[in-house]
Amino acid sequence: MNNYELIAFIVYFALVIGVGIYFFIKSKKEAGEKAYFLGGRNMNGLVAALSAGASDMSAWVLMGLPGAIYLNGFSEIWISVGLLIGTVCAWIFVAPRLRRFSIQFNDSITIPQYLTNRFKTENKALQIICAVIFVIAYCIYAASSIKACGTLFHSVMGVDEKGAMIAASTIIVVYTFLGGFNAVCWTDFFQGLLMLAALMIAPIIAVVAMQGAGFVSPSDVLPEHYYNVLSGGTLNKASIITIASGLGWGLGYLGMPHILVRYISIKSEKEMKKSRIVGSCWTGIILVMASVVAIVGRKYFGDALVGNESSIFISMVRAVFPALIAGVLLSAILAASMSTADSQLLASSSAFASDVYKPIIRKKASDKEMLWAGRIVVIVISVVALVIAMNPACSSIMDLVSNAWGAFGSAFGPAIILSLYWKRLTYSGTLASIIVGFAVDAVWFKCFAASTGLYEIIPGFAAGLLTAILVSLITKAPSEDVISTFEEAKAPTED
Repeated sequence: MNNYELIAFIVYFALVIGVGIYFFIKSKKEAGEKAYFLGGRNMNGLVAALSAGASDMSAWVLMGLPGAIYLNGFSEIWISVGLLIGTVCAWIFVAPRLRRFSIQFNDSITIPQYLTNRFKTENKALQIICAVIFVIAYCIYAASSIKACGTLFHSVMGVDEKGAMIAASTIIVVYTFLGGFNAVCWTDFFQGLLMLAALMIAPIIAVVAMQGAGFVSPSDVLPEHYYNVLSGGTLNKASIITIASGLGWGLGYLGMPHILVRYISIKSEKEMKKSRIVGSCWTGIILVMASVVAIVGRKYFGDALVGNESSIFISMVRAVFPALIAGVLLSAILAASMSTADSQLLASSSAFASDVYKPIIRKKASDKEMLWAGRIVVIVISVVALVIAMNPACSSIMDLVSNAWGAFGSAFGPAIILSLYWKRLTYSGTLASIIVGFAVDAVWFKCFAASTGLYEIIPGFAAGLLTAILVSLITKAPSEDVISTFEEAKAPTED
């Protein structure tokens, strides 16, 4: 580890902690759960867009995705295609309506709150079930980000991986604990810019370096059908399942709480339009450039990194940049990991504090007490996630992300989309959909995913969607009051 790289890392950590301290001081003037968990529903469109993207694109987009394409070729791009389609559809069809509906239905500040208030009921069963799923899935999801930080520090600095995980977890907890939603969004904003710059600059400079007189093309034996988007080079059952599973990742955007909450935090319809364009473009550029890194890396290094393919971005940056600049760009991997972990911690803590602690445990809890309940949950989930990440039997970063992504998409995706577009949806239908979607996703992963090769989000989402429709049709229709509010929420506002 070069001293200049170390300096860049230290400066980066100091900046994100500084953001947390700034919003902690500011929060004393803007106290309350709405300010801490939702930024007072006053988020700038540009910040919300990059925050939504950065909280989505964890370290897999800098390590896992380029590594997979570097090793196996273009047949690995279907996840990127699915994610791009999913994020564009979410910004167009979900974000504007979800913001309006969350305001119309009792100014809801969390996804469980919104799904309960959507039916104007006092029944808290749905909020409790949602909070339980949040805690389970986010422990797994946050573990992937913590593990990525440990892998980075071990690869770049040569330090103990477990010690690096502990250090990264501590820093994430500190600025999330102090500043809440505003700190998370603003750090995500800068982290999103850093990720974008790193992915755009690194392959361009590598191509320039390859044109130099001193560059010697490495020997390289490409796998068969390397540039073919179909696995095996032909359209068969295996390639169809690969394509379907990759595209299925796009369904996750419909039910990802830490992304959905960004939509409802945006301060106006005007800002929403700005967010839609910026968010979609940012995600598209990130996914395309991650693929470019892989292809350029294959030309630059040949097959020298086979077996250590996840380090392709790290190796490229260190090969073509001076140490200080390399340290800044490598901080992008930290940015990707931390921007996802902080969002997950805040979403799970807000779900517990607002949807379990206050309505069930302490109905008269003050705003200050609610904030501390949420902060304590941040610490608890961080510790659990850290234990999972440090376990020698822990799955790979990509596997952890895949599991949590599938669980959220299956559980909440059908409920969210139907709540926004189908007025006949009932409370019972929503509750049943969440339980069945989550259960089918888990069972499919455990029993059928390996044998079929089909990503569990597809059967999980389908089961949740079918359950919501069937149960809603056989149960009592929503009240006229609920339907009236539904119709009012459909119309764009003037703000």
